[in-house]
Amino acid sequence: MSVGIDDISFYSSSLCVPLTELAMRYGVDPDKYRIGLGQEEMAILAVDEDVVTMGASAAWPMLNDENRGNIGTLLFATETGIDQSKSAGVYVHRLLTLDSNCRVVELKQACYSATAAVQMACALVMRQPERSVLVIASDIARYGLGTLGEVTQGCGAVAMLIKSDPRLVEVCPESGCYSEDVMDFWRPNYMDTALVDGKYSTIVYLKALRQSWKHYQQAGGIAFPGFSRFCYHLPFAKMGEKAHRKLAVTCGESMSDALLTEQIGSGLIYNRKIGNSYSASLYIALLSMLENDTEDLSGWNIGLFSYGSGCVGEFFAVTVQPNYQAYSRRKAHVDQLESRQVLSYDEYAVLFGQHSPRIDGEHDFLKMTNGRFRLTGLHDHKRIYIETTVC
Repeated sequence: MSVGIDDISFYSSSLCVPLTELAMRYGVDPDKYRIGLGQEEMAILAVDEDVVTMGASAAWPMLNDENRGNIGTLLFATETGIDQSKSAGVYVHRLLTLDSNCRVVELKQACYSATAAVQMACALVMRQPERSVLVIASDIARYGLGTLGEVTQGCGAVAMLIKSDPRLVEVCPESGCYSEDVMDFWRPNYMDTALVDGKYSTIVYLKALRQSWKHYQQAGGIAFPGFSRFCYHLPFAKMGEKAHRKLAVTCGESMSDALLTEQIGSGLIYNRKIGNSYSASLYIALLSMLENDTEDLSGWNIGLFSYGSGCVGEFFAVTVQPNYQAYSRRKAHVDQLESRQVLSYDEYAVLFGQHSPRIDGEHDFLKMTNGRFRLTGLHDHKRIYIETTVC
């Protein structure tokens, strides 16, 4: 039985900052970010948005009266947790008016957890083919003003409906995994920005890629020439390019600039404008490829590498289904990115200071988001979410 992604949609904030703004503020050549990191813009969260509102907004376009009742599980992947006990997915469950006979759980392992959710979802569907699983990955990357990681911030959410006989891609059963306890990136409970050793994290990322690929091959996976396209976890677009060159060397394959662009270029388009979205980034890359590649990918194999600092890596494959293009939401996604409000550096800096996950007591948030859902405030330590007027 074929199992995989039947539908996919993403959401990011309606605010963004061009990296040229940061370059001017810090007196550096804009090409340091545009070419060195491969990034153009970064999405900035509105004060009344969080992982719940983004996740619900990402999933909303996929749902209708027919498929809501078939969703037996909601898996919410994030490393931007809002509560030490209650799953962010439970809030989303209400906002999306899902059936009460639906299990909900939150998964965490840095940027990797969405892949764990996808694999678990496929297993659940294999067990109950008549049911589907909604996977949501939603995250906010924050490093602080003036830090080395500032230019790799961003936010975004992706929602995927996992079903039997999927319309978009089949998830192949073979996979290769690698885990190791390392301190390349982490965020203690008492901090609202992450701690990161950037150079070390790159080294660990590439090690996890090599080891995951090795395990994938031992599991009977597809050889390198059997893939037409590849997608990678993207803390920044250049990391995907670096990873693909490293994998090619590992496999004894040559990799020209033209072939590199052909094999991974279409998967970088959305991430260049969103920035780092942690657990969502790999699947936003896959969505970007399905919606923007100039070739008909039907029947082609796409290799996916998922990485989460700390660390866990996994390499696996998907096969693109016939007529996948008929179910594209490209226009809505492109319109969303092109209609964002562009912030100056000063506007962004003020907004950055208004976000605080540690607010106690009574607090109301100014309406700022253009999304379907918003966080209106915290009352008696309870988060209050509502649906806004129809977008």
